[in-house]
Amino acid sequence: MTIHQPTPTVPAQAPAGMAQGRARTPARVLRILLWHVHGSWTTAFVHGGHTCLLPVTPDRGPDGRGRARTWDWPDNAEEVAWEDVRGSEPDLVILQRPHEIALAERLLGRAPGRDVPAVYVEHNTPRDDVPVTRHPVADRDDIPVVHVTHFNDLFWDCGRAPTRVVEHGVPDPGHRYTGEVARAGVVLNEPLRRWRFTGTDLLPALAERVPLDLFGMGVAGVPDHLGLPPSRLRAHEDLPQGSMHDQLARRRAYAHPLRWTSLGLSLIEAMMLGLPVAVLGATEAYEAVPPEAGTVSTDPRVLAEALHAFQEDGDLAFRAGRAARAAALRRYGLTRFLDDWDRVLQEVTS
Repeated sequence: MTIHQPTPTVPAQAPAGMAQGRARTPARVLRILLWHVHGSWTTAFVHGGHTCLLPVTPDRGPDGRGRARTWDWPDNAEEVAWEDVRGSEPDLVILQRPHEIALAERLLGRAPGRDVPAVYVEHNTPRDDVPVTRHPVADRDDIPVVHVTHFNDLFWDCGRAPTRVVEHGVPDPGHRYTGEVARAGVVLNEPLRRWRFTGTDLLPALAERVPLDLFGMGVAGVPDHLGLPPSRLRAHEDLPQGSMHDQLARRRAYAHPLRWTSLGLSLIEAMMLGLPVAVLGATEAYEAVPPEAGTVSTDPRVLAEALHAFQEDGDLAFRAGRAARAAALRRYGLTRFLDDWDRVLQEVTS
């Protein structure tokens, strides 16, 4: 068995204007009010070159996180105190949670969709009576819904609201794969609280076949909760993103057991790092992972066997990982994401 250890590379060249704390310059720069809700998505979006106004509160709670502290964001991502939002004069409001419609009106003194252009970015799969769940803006035609996957667009009932799909874009972390650690990596956030959503209950069966390393927020108690020793499951609590990428790239393969999520960005990041993947065949997974990049199945036993095959055959793992990286860059590259968003933003504000 041969384990390929390529020379570590720096992340691929960013699109023009994105280096050293700067974002690219779009044809027309907009002032956009949005909340820092999903770190990975917002990291990609703020590189578009628009002035992104991020509400901040003293406690940096869910409605006032401001700028990220664990990602390197460009200078056009600006914090705005709650009391200063009214005078910030945004050209557009990006909504991501139902209560933000009223919150934006309260802080701005203007109603999103009526007094100021707005779009609603839907990150999540519906949670209620699937597939007939009504979207929070389904009864409005003045706030378009922008879905992050075609699966979301298919399953949400958006009623009268216009819909678009702008698939995820992920900054390229570079090809870092070595596969030197004969374990599979998994990335889950809050896996005990989210449980079946994140497929936490599937980890013991996978760990029987291949030892696992679990990364993410709220993972420290998972091995004890599942009754698994470190030889089968180790937890790595909330590493900085760069450190997590380095550690993940040393694992032989990546396992993605999530049952119900729009499309976990950790999967795309793992593919870009060059890891082969074994992915539960739910939601958008079949669109994201071509056959040469790994295995997609609704049968956890098939995933366990795929992980075992990668553990035993380093050449197979390296080839699949190289294909995974190429596929992720092709479909989820940052430039395509920002171009797609520019088209939406210009359309809505024109």
